[in-house]
Amino acid sequence: MISLRDFWRRHRRKILFGAGILGGGYFLYRLYDARKKQLLDLEKVLAGERENEELVKAHMETHFQNIQRIANTTTMPHSMHYLSGRIAEELDLTHFTERLMRGKGQPNALTSAEKLELWHQLKILSFTRMLVSLWAMTILSLYIRVQVNILGRHLYLDTARGLGSSQLLDDADLIDMEDQQRFLASADFLSNHGMPALIYNLQAAATEVLKGKQLRDFFDNVALHETIIQILDTFMIMGSPHQWVGYLMPEDARLYNISNTSGNEDTIVPDFTKFDQLMVEARTVISSTEFGRVVDVSLKMVAHALVEEFGLQAAGSSATSGIPLAKLLPRVAQMGSLLLEEPSKNRFIQIIRDSPDVELFFTLLYTNMPNS
Repeated sequence: MISLRDFWRRHRRKILFGAGILGGGYFLYRLYDARKKQLLDLEKVLAGERENEELVKAHMETHFQNIQRIANTTTMPHSMHYLSGRIAEELDLTHFTERLMRGKGQPNALTSAEKLELWHQLKILSFTRMLVSLWAMTILSLYIRVQVNILGRHLYLDTARGLGSSQLLDDADLIDMEDQQRFLASADFLSNHGMPALIYNLQAAATEVLKGKQLRDFFDNVALHETIIQILDTFMIMGSPHQWVGYLMPEDARLYNISNTSGNEDTIVPDFTKFDQLMVEARTVISSTEFGRVVDVSLKMVAHALVEEFGLQAAGSSATSGIPLAKLLPRVAQMGSLLLEEPSKNRFIQIIRDSPDVELFFTLLYTNMPNS
């Protein structure tokens, strides 16, 4: 016993120091082991979230492709076909051409003044028909793409909520198929309701630009391009800023007020449906300055491509010398059908889709659209 006490007195510090080291090492081991388990658990959680996010992306891509397919195979073809029929109905030139043909076969059937007036009306309406087709095709193709992007974004958010994404926790009612179809079908507002005002205003612009153009004047590609751009510019100047909104959407004061007070949480609108919300978002997008720039770029690209079609189709006349306006008018009137050709074959729609400016706009629209 005495030897043990002597041993303890002599080696107490070493024993305590060693015990401290062993205890500290054990504590550090337990701390490391606990930390390692935490890291493993965290890695499992992160792996699960990554898998969930990938699942969200896959579902979103599927939903978006379905909406895109519906728009490309159903909405766009239907809208363009319906638009073509409405323009042909509202701007039927048969009456004028038949009267001129009768006057040609029966010299005494029309006076010189009547012939001149018929040619004048035919000149104005031929350009009006072409420009209405050009403008409506351009604006409608862009608007339908806006609709697709808005729906695609909503479907992404709804899918993420449904799968419990950690980044998207807000509660919201899902957009049902009926609201989706109703929203896409609203693209026909232009053909059903906006057409009379569009024709009236474009005809006024055409009348203003063409009043100094004589039937004997020669038109080459440059002159034709300048005339088309002048009519478009005159039309845009004559109306209010973002005037295309009125042609594409109804004047709904409730929707307008909501789109301008969307940041006010106290705003309460009874019976404000998912469809109403989609329309508000669409109005906000197409009322933006950025959309206006895209419209301007697209119209100019289509106008340039359209003039190229005239050059390619010139028969017996060179594009440099040009042809008299009187001989150009039948081809001007016929260009509406080419502009409103079935979307899968329509090179003008493809030109708009392939534009870098248009692609950038819709990329930013889809990625930066506010979470609803």
